[in-house]
Amino acid sequence: MPAANPPRARSGNRRDEAARLAVLHAADDLLAEQGFAALTVEAIARQAGVAKQTIYRWWPSKVEILLDTLVEDSAEDVPIPDSPTADGIRDYLRGFTRFLSHDPAGKVLLALLAQAEHDPGAAVGFQERYLRPRRERERELIARATEAGEISPRLGPDAAMDALLGPIVYGALTGVEFSPESVDTLFEALLRPCTRDG
Repeated sequence: MPAANPPRARSGNRRDEAARLAVLHAADDLLAEQGFAALTVEAIARQAGVAKQTIYRWWPSKVEILLDTLVEDSAEDVPIPDSPTADGIRDYLRGFTRFLSHDPAGKVLLALLAQAEHDPGAAVGFQERYLRPRRERERELIARATEAGEISPRLGPDAAMDALLGPIVYGALTGVEFSPESVDTLFEALLRPCTRDG
């Protein structure tokens, strides 16, 4: 993960890690319940059962807390496949759709996307800590699947991912869940998975 922000002091002992995770889960839950504007460090501290000073020792703002939440939860809940197969890419796109629609961390992604539009600091952190590393791995996945003969994309790797993920994100932003059938249609049209018969 790129070190885009000042390092946070973490002693690594079990109590500190438990407190850190409690803060991340509290931020997730409160964002889903109250929205970004109503989310405060004070409320996160209360919900997590930690002192506000503890939070500020590790994170300079609620945006940084949410970024940690997003980076960790997305790596766990919607990992980018290691194996460059057509089925793996299709499953990744379906998982990303579920993540945005049903996972609290998906709400974090949408909130940070909106915040980045008018907060330059949030935009830099979001780009450097989440979007850029994930995009690099997505680009590599598409390139490797193409080289392996799994797919024959109509577009280059970056444009292909924009065309695939853009409608999914837009649907989530407008409250319209993208169906698995729609995901499959996009996948087939844009990546043209190669058949093995004949």
